[in-house]
Amino acid sequence: MTKPSFGEAFRLWAKLGFINFGGPAAQIAMMHRMLVDERRWVGETRFLHALNYCTLLPGPEAQQLATYIGWLLHRTLGGIVAGSMFILPGFLCVMALSWLYAVHGDVPLVSALFYGLQAAILAIVFQAVVRIGKRALGNRAMVTLAALAFVALFFLQVPFPLVVGTAAAAGFLGHRFAPELFKGSGHGGGGGAADKVLEDGADHLTPSTGHTVAVALIGGALWLGPVAILWIIFGWQSTWTQLGVFFSEMAVVTFGGAYAVLAYVAQEAVNQYGWLEPEEMLSGLALAETTPGPLILVVQFVGFLAGYRDPGTLDPSLAGALAATLVVWVTFVPSFLWILVGAPYIERLRGLPRLDAALTAITAAIVGVILNLAIWFALHVVFAEVRFVDIGWIHLPRPNWATLDPAAVTLALASAIALFRFNRGVVETLAGAAVLGMAWRLLV
Repeated sequence: MTKPSFGEAFRLWAKLGFINFGGPAAQIAMMHRMLVDERRWVGETRFLHALNYCTLLPGPEAQQLATYIGWLLHRTLGGIVAGSMFILPGFLCVMALSWLYAVHGDVPLVSALFYGLQAAILAIVFQAVVRIGKRALGNRAMVTLAALAFVALFFLQVPFPLVVGTAAAAGFLGHRFAPELFKGSGHGGGGGAADKVLEDGADHLTPSTGHTVAVALIGGALWLGPVAILWIIFGWQSTWTQLGVFFSEMAVVTFGGAYAVLAYVAQEAVNQYGWLEPEEMLSGLALAETTPGPLILVVQFVGFLAGYRDPGTLDPSLAGALAATLVVWVTFVPSFLWILVGAPYIERLRGLPRLDAALTAITAAIVGVILNLAIWFALHVVFAEVRFVDIGWIHLPRPNWATLDPAAVTLALASAIALFRFNRGVVETLAGAAVLGMAWRLLV
């Protein structure tokens, strides 16, 4: 077994960039299938170790995971290429759709095309729950942690950082009292032939103070330099400066997964800044959910509308495109920074027994986190109207059964059968669902 060449890795990251529909759960499942199961470029232990670190960071964990593994394989350049290719196709799609939305106000053909994709994505997310659950839930303690994480997030609205922190504490303490229950996912120094290949000549896996300082300074300048320039040229009250500052802050403080981030962005962008209306935020989320790339690319839609509606002396479409690019830049540059600075130190911590136990517990809790996202997404795919009510501390969904969409349910079930029963590929399943969904919306 040999490490893949840079060209082989580039082709895989490019392919992944075009097919990574479905949000973080589906994207992580795709990477696991392509990197661990099919090509064996990284081992199971290395993949889960990287995933656990990425779930603790603010920002899009799937894109950060791609960056981490790209860095493992081919150093800093490999990380930059992997993370960039994960974003680029989705960035181009959202840019085009944002322009269509801003200029024409309606995109019925696009809506029809992606109607079936939403249903297929639902099946892919549940497949992610099953795939990761099989590997992470090896005993009753792990199953319990996953179940508690799901209940805490879905019914009790416990903040995501608290859920992950509690799981880590449970693993840390559990190793002392019942170590046999907290070694299921195997975050130790071993990891099979794939991980041993990674170690050969891989001096970048060892932390270096000089490298850390250099990456931090360069990354920090690339991230905050454009914001400082906008502030100097246009002033604090400029839409451009406010976009740069707000989304730079978001990149640092928003934990809790894509939907938690988007809820925060929607509240601020709509209520505080007035960049768009509530129904437009929902349209942006729909575009981001049905295009490749991280769901957080909805911020690109927000930036486009903000720039388009306050263009200054620029053409509105050009202003929108530049504002969208600025927002994506300050949102994602920090994600590269967290990985390229922190990954060598995280690699050094592999194999510490209590840390391994904490990470094993986090992995189990992440199954509950993904299930939470899957159920939330399912409700919004198959029902046109869902509201949530609070009964004491319990947060309960109340779907309007009159708005149940039988066609969406049928397409989701058909996609699930294609994936689980007939082992069809993700791209094939997505394409079939897209065609059927478009035919249904346009012809019926």
